[in-house]
Amino acid sequence: MRSANPLALLQSRPLSLLCDKIVLLKLDALQPPGSFKIRGIGAVCEQYARQGKTRFVSSSGGNAGIAAAYAGRQLRIPVAVVVPETTTARAKALIEQEGGTVVVHGASWLEANALAKSMLDPATGFVHPFDDPLMWAGHATLIDEVARANTWFDGVILSVGGGGLLSGVVEGLRRNGLEEIPVLAVETEGADSLARSVKGGHRIGLDAITSVATSLGAKVVCENAFEVTKTYDVRCAVVSDFEALDACEKFARDHRILVEPACGAPLAAIYNKRPDLLAGIEAPLVIVCGGATATQQQIREWRENAAPSDSWSGLKAERQSFSRSLPSDKSSSSTASSLGLGRRLAATP
Repeated sequence: MRSANPLALLQSRPLSLLCDKIVLLKLDALQPPGSFKIRGIGAVCEQYARQGKTRFVSSSGGNAGIAAAYAGRQLRIPVAVVVPETTTARAKALIEQEGGTVVVHGASWLEANALAKSMLDPATGFVHPFDDPLMWAGHATLIDEVARANTWFDGVILSVGGGGLLSGVVEGLRRNGLEEIPVLAVETEGADSLARSVKGGHRIGLDAITSVATSLGAKVVCENAFEVTKTYDVRCAVVSDFEALDACEKFARDHRILVEPACGAPLAAIYNKRPDLLAGIEAPLVIVCGGATATQQQIREWRENAAPSDSWSGLKAERQSFSRSLPSDKSSSSTASSLGLGRRLAATP
């Protein structure tokens, strides 16, 4: 089994020129299941396998479910993924493509998660999408890899949904002696539980997820992610759906990789040239977390629907150019990543 591919870290010439900074990209969009999720979920599933578990159950309508199914296939352990009724046909198909069994239940992830927990028995390991300390340790390997590359950076830009990636990145920075490096945590409007919680001084749950960035669709961030903001330099930012989608299209043009709106959120901090967000950061490391459930047609339609009225005139002209520049719907290659499964299995087809 191949270990992590250091080529997954690169300097972006287009983004560096755009904002007059040294912009580094950690391309976890190139993980075999399509997102960073395999890092932590791989670690969790490997531990369960060592404990003798004979089945995994997860609750996710998106990338966590795909990663869990991928991990189970590599370990030859069956996986059931409970997804809410709102899960797209593409997401369900990708879970099944990896050998997972899809169970549809409930109007929201909370209901799907409740059913998943009810399916547990002593032989079954529960794979939470984001709230698990071992998972955070797996995600922290992302920073381990950057530190081993001896590449200078003075800020991290990432997206926040349930808070697993944020928890892992901060753990990685701390264990590599990089505590002075700030983290810019970006959410989309309508999926901004962390920003609202930090502003309010306590965890705040959203009534509903109204953003198209459904991969950021946890109504409330995990407790650890909120606590991290009290002890670490985490700077919250919120962008619009349009800004995130616009960043997805521009990133596909510049780097020929198609990512979800959730991944477009941190990229928007660069593409929108927001000096307030990047103040004091000269070499940002952008976590291109990926996401496999969006297609170029969806990105295009969402962007047109989300466009401010004064932006509509330019959309049609850009559309033809974007279509020529986009890669196929699922752009991935066999880079690898994580603790255990991320290192041994992430590059296995």
